[in-house]
Amino acid sequence: MSLSKSLPPLVEPAADLSKDEIARYSRHLIIPDVGVDGQKRLKNAKVLVIGAGGLGSPALLYLAAAGVGTLGIVEFDEVDASNLQRQVIHGQSDIGRPKAESARDSILEINSDVDVRLHQFRLEPDNAVELFAQYDLILDGTDNFATRYLVNDAAVLAGKPYVWGSIYRFEGQASVFWEDAPDGRGINYRDLYPEAPPPGMVPSCAEGGVLGVLCASIGSIMVTEAIKLITGIGEPLLGRLMVYDALDMTYRTIKLRRDPERQPITELIDYEAFCGVVSEEGQAASAGSTITAKELEDLIDSGKGIELIDVREPVEWDIVHIEGATLIPKDRILSGEALSELPQNRPIVLYCKTGIRSAEALAVLKSAGFADATHMQGGIVAWATQIDPSLPVY
Repeated sequence: MSLSKSLPPLVEPAADLSKDEIARYSRHLIIPDVGVDGQKRLKNAKVLVIGAGGLGSPALLYLAAAGVGTLGIVEFDEVDASNLQRQVIHGQSDIGRPKAESARDSILEINSDVDVRLHQFRLEPDNAVELFAQYDLILDGTDNFATRYLVNDAAVLAGKPYVWGSIYRFEGQASVFWEDAPDGRGINYRDLYPEAPPPGMVPSCAEGGVLGVLCASIGSIMVTEAIKLITGIGEPLLGRLMVYDALDMTYRTIKLRRDPERQPITELIDYEAFCGVVSEEGQAASAGSTITAKELEDLIDSGKGIELIDVREPVEWDIVHIEGATLIPKDRILSGEALSELPQNRPIVLYCKTGIRSAEALAVLKSAGFADATHMQGGIVAWATQIDPSLPVY
């Protein structure tokens, strides 16, 4: 490994280590590249982790175990049973608790010397830069593009480096972004993804799934990068993208370069609008053609004869579906392949998991002449919570 590409240590060392700290971190202290100096830097470091979910869980645990002195957690969600398959910082007794508080308790159980700071609110353009300014380093393991672009732009404006990770099904990615890197290798997330992908093209983990242990693989890479940046050892992933395929058990490294056409980041924007959770076509089609779960129940009970179409994937259908529905995955509708299978003589109601994919499919149906087509707001999640609580929610 070339040491010439190491960056200067991000954090100044703390004054000293106590006798107990020397005993706790002895396996670090005897590594020549870390040593007492490196451990003092970790003790003095302030690291902010965005989210205490799949990637935040292992990241927070290992940052605490490594001796990072101050850990901030941005998290406003509560622990759900579906989290426990991968979010190892939480346990069964934490279901229903705020994730930030559950994460704090787990951290302090590992290392009571850590100063845990909870930020139990949604990261927004009006609070991100001020928050980032309080920390040395940011770790972003969020699962939506709007927050990723917000974290990137706020880190640029705050002059902070950040470690980024992403997971989906069996694949993970990780990199380091730092616009103001002292060696001139300044690069940020927009050099990798100048624009957000079209709505619906990249499903979230909630829609597409993720192998639980993948969180540990990518989360450990993120913590490794954080330690390297804090202590100034090794070659960080700045300007490189690490791609991990769990099925093939392969790691690939892709070189990243600054986009010469990228415009300077001077302000924060409306990131939900920038990323467009639902496309403009989907929003237009949904206007006036969206029904609630209760309205769908009333239609079914009235016996008026509707065609209920489930546009999710077969594996999701196997988990739960509405009685009487027909499965036609969204991609078959978007390609036009399934249009001939749809009836012209009765109203069509589409549904998916939460209402995003059904809106995209509805736009295609509307343009194809199915004027009476509608879709259900909130998808099968709304149906299970509002109409039939006996159904599982995934």
